[in-house]
Formats: sequence, C-alpha cells, structure tokens
Amino acid sequence: MDTWEFYQDNSSLWRWRRTASNGRIVGASSQGYVNRSDCVDNAKRNGYAG
Repeated sequence: MDTWEFYQDNSSLWRWRRTASNGRIVGASSQGYVNRSDCVDNAKRNGYAG
C-alpha cells in the first residue's frame, strides 16, 4: 500500500509525495501550494483517496 505525505517545502509551500511499499517515490506534486487544502485537492486528482 502506498503512503502519502503532505509537507511544507523550504518556501513554506505545501507539497505531496506518494511512496510505494518498497520505499520508492512514485509520485510528487509538480508545484507548491499556499493552502494545504489545495495541495490535498491536487493529490486527490492524482489518486489520493484520503
């Protein structure tokens, strides 16, 4: 099962990354978001079911 992580980068913008069970990053946001909710919405469009 993949794990999803939401975090703030060095510019305080929200980003997400998706990590497979083998530890490989299999997806990540291509841009940062000011609002966490916008970041989560983008992740949902990329397969996040949370």
